[in-house]
Amino acid sequence: MQNRLVLTATVEREEDLRYTPAGIPVVEMWVRHQSRQAAGGFERDVACEIQAVLIGEDARQYAGKLAGNTVTLTGFLSQRSLKNPRLVLNIEYVEFVKG
Repeated sequence: MQNRLVLTATVEREEDLRYTPAGIPVVEMWVRHQSRQAAGGFERDVACEIQAVLIGEDARQYAGKLAGNTVTLTGFLSQRSLKNPRLVLNIEYVEFVKG
């Protein structure tokens, strides 16, 4: 079973395109999500900043074009690395939100 996370957020910061030692393109970014959600029968304002990473050909395609834009991201959460348990959103699909 594949679990996917869908999140609409604004790209606050975008790092420069870089390449892994294996030559794979990577763009790291920080996205800010704000919404109103229902939990336990009550509505509440929700806000968070999440580190996200875009890997592969999409990283090359979107590099330098994301910062400041609102996007809907589809992906999955994982720890940053084997030694770093911090959560990172691994982006599989990017859609720009028309505003």
